[in-house]
Amino acid sequence: MSELVTGEAVALELRPARLPSRALAVLLDLVVAVAAYVVVTIALVAATASLDDAAQFAVSIATFVLLLVGAPIAVETLSHGRSLGKLACGLRVVRDDGGPIRFRHALVRGLIGVVEILMTFGVIACIASLVSSRGRRLGDVFAGTLVVRERVPAAPTGFLPPPPPWLAGRFSELDLSAVPDGLWLAVRQYLTRMQQLDPQVGWAMAERLASDVAARTGTPVPQGVPPTAYLAAVVQERQAREVRRAFGNGAVAGPAPTAPYESRPAMPPYEAQPAMPSYESRPAAPPAERPATEATGNPRPTGFVPPA
Repeated sequence: MSELVTGEAVALELRPARLPSRALAVLLDLVVAVAAYVVVTIALVAATASLDDAAQFAVSIATFVLLLVGAPIAVETLSHGRSLGKLACGLRVVRDDGGPIRFRHALVRGLIGVVEILMTFGVIACIASLVSSRGRRLGDVFAGTLVVRERVPAAPTGFLPPPPPWLAGRFSELDLSAVPDGLWLAVRQYLTRMQQLDPQVGWAMAERLASDVAARTGTPVPQGVPPTAYLAAVVQERQAREVRRAFGNGAVAGPAPTAPYESRPAMPPYEAQPAMPSYESRPAAPPAERPATEATGNPRPTGFVPPA
């Protein structure tokens, strides 16, 4: 994955297209362009048979420039970086900041592509793409663009366990605005994979995440609430607020379903990361003392079993 930073300082994770897929897309574009060039040339030769050689040569040059240079530039500009070959291969040309390209980007790519693709049969473009860490050819370097993959394999998503029923709505007044996105990702990753962790390690990780969330909300974890149950309830509350903000206050009458989170792209496997995702560190308020046991004094089950 390649991390791009937008003008609003938002990090985007895009998958750059590699040489095989880009070569196939260019080949498809060239086949279509050459076929159109041959058909138009035959028609123009028949239509300009009465002209002299200089006029016919000028017409052939204009046809070459319009169909093999101008047409790809126009197509990429109007389609925002998706030519016919890129559409078939699931690719798109974007700016370095992840935004859609404009005419100037397509113009630079098209003019330099004449040299590195048409005149050298793609040798220069292949070498530049292999040398670049993001698979960029010279046209991309000078235009400030990047070819990315739009269609990626769907990864299985993790299941977010719901909180115990007796915690539903308990954190509706909690201020969640100061919790950074990196911490939310870490909490969600833990909840989806806590059954795969060692009980002792998972419990310690839950306590650490619960303390971090409580420190940023300014409200300590309620006494007697297990950290895993607290994290699940807070995540559900945040999800419910997102749904209400997106569809209106009347869209959600109770706890939000877990489908919106399940439809998001899956996090990378936890085992592949030595630590939880990093997030912006802020001064943490000391969390309140919590009992070491799970006894809550409430006969109803919590749904989470502490380690033995």
